[in-house]
Amino acid sequence: VHLVESGGGLVHPGGSLRLFCAAPGFTFSRAVMNLARQAPGKGLELVSEINSGGGSTYYAESVKDRFTISRDNAKNTLYLQMNSLKPEDTAVYYCAFGGETYFSDIYYYRGGYRGQGTQVTVSS
Repeated sequence: VHLVESGGGLVHPGGSLRLFCAAPGFTFSRAVMNLARQAPGKGLELVSEINSGGGSTYYAESVKDRFTISRDNAKNTLYLQMNSLKPEDTAVYYCAFGGETYFSDIYYYRGGYRGQGTQVTVSS
């Protein structure tokens, strides 16, 4: 499984970014896909999840109403639209598949497959 994230960068608070995850070479259309993030010194936090058909989604409370996950199964691509970004959104963002979530104050993600990640920095 090969996952490739892109679209990260430096943005001012209140700005927007769109992350992309290309997933060639596996049955993407059947997979529940996840976006997770890791800030320095913290665990891998589950940010969002989308089912195989795109009709069911999950968002962490911290990003609800600001982030939107979507997918294009014909293009084997996952998207995360991030609006109203805050400094606390600063992290490396990973596209992930096949792992598990666990709860400890918030939902974390572990195992499975991940891409190399893309850095998102929100700073003035």
